[in-house]
Amino acid sequence: MRRKTDIHKLRKNYQTVVLDKQKAKKNPFDQFGVWFDEVLASEFVEPNAMNLATVNNTGHVSSRMVLLKAFDETGFVFFTNYNSAKAQDLRSTRIAALCFWWDRLYRQVRISGRVEKIPAADSAEYFHTRPRGSQLGAIASQQSEVIADYSVLERAYSRLEQHYHGKESIPCPEHWGGYRVIPSEFEFWQGRPNRLHDRLRYSLIPTGEWKLERLSP
Repeated sequence: MRRKTDIHKLRKNYQTVVLDKQKAKKNPFDQFGVWFDEVLASEFVEPNAMNLATVNNTGHVSSRMVLLKAFDETGFVFFTNYNSAKAQDLRSTRIAALCFWWDRLYRQVRISGRVEKIPAADSAEYFHTRPRGSQLGAIASQQSEVIADYSVLERAYSRLEQHYHGKESIPCPEHWGGYRVIPSEFEFWQGRPNRLHDRLRYSLIPTGEWKLERLSP
């Protein structure tokens, strides 16, 4: 079926700022922090949304959107069900890639590296900052499992509501928690006119320092 819009004609010429290698931070975590602060100031709907790509031990790649919940020089943290499809991939290969796309600023950041679980105590601490409904939802959903229909979730949630009614605290389930992506490479992309975009790559070298290079768009 022919679409009303010719997709190949969708095009935007980015008129925006320069990503100067000489002015970029020497440490990619610092550069990410600068950009993330600018994203927060721009009032994006989900400023911490990122695409998480994983691969299993047969080479099958999958990706999905998740939310970044913390970052510092130890890595980038997100939370999920440890029985989910993404968690099974991570158990198999322990590597992942992240991609942030901030359209209003014409910016993309790609990050790749190894992955580890965060300590259970840290997962529990974050779990108890979540809204009560989100806590119950994390327990009710057997993430990535096939279910007959939506009512399965509704019934499971309702049972949990009754079970924890009047109880102040809901324990963090063992099947839920955080992962940290520990980067070995970053790429910062800034859209520029005529598709001559800025691309800066930071690569971790054996000395523990970051090598900064400009890439052709």
